[in-house]
Amino acid sequence: MKPQKTGSKQWVIPGGHIPFGTNGKEPEFTSHDSLSILNTSGKVADIELVIYYQDREPNGPYPICVEAQRMKEVRFNDLIDPLAIALDTPYSCVLQSDVPVVVQFSRQDTRQTANAIATMMAWPVA
Repeated sequence: MKPQKTGSKQWVIPGGHIPFGTNGKEPEFTSHDSLSILNTSGKVADIELVIYYQDREPNGPYPICVEAQRMKEVRFNDLIDPLAIALDTPYSCVLQSDVPVVVQFSRQDTRQTANAIATMMAWPVA
């Protein structure tokens, strides 16, 4: 299949929040926010994330690499360098890529026995 350039180079997730606590086995039932990143191009996507908070300076950049014509899932809980993402704290995220990618945002909240998952597209910046 011929590589395509699908998506945008910049994406915004304005409503991040990693719930604190879990009600099941870890790591599969750990509350988390995550990104699914799709790279349909013929080139490796070099990506940087920057995290913004209400009451503190931004964190980042967090480097992410998505191989050509591949997808990658990234849990915000796993982003620890340069600084771990604060749990139970509202945040926003800006993703900048050197090639167009498509980004989907998900949250799994396992604080109660009735687990919830929410998924939505991130906001592409033209």
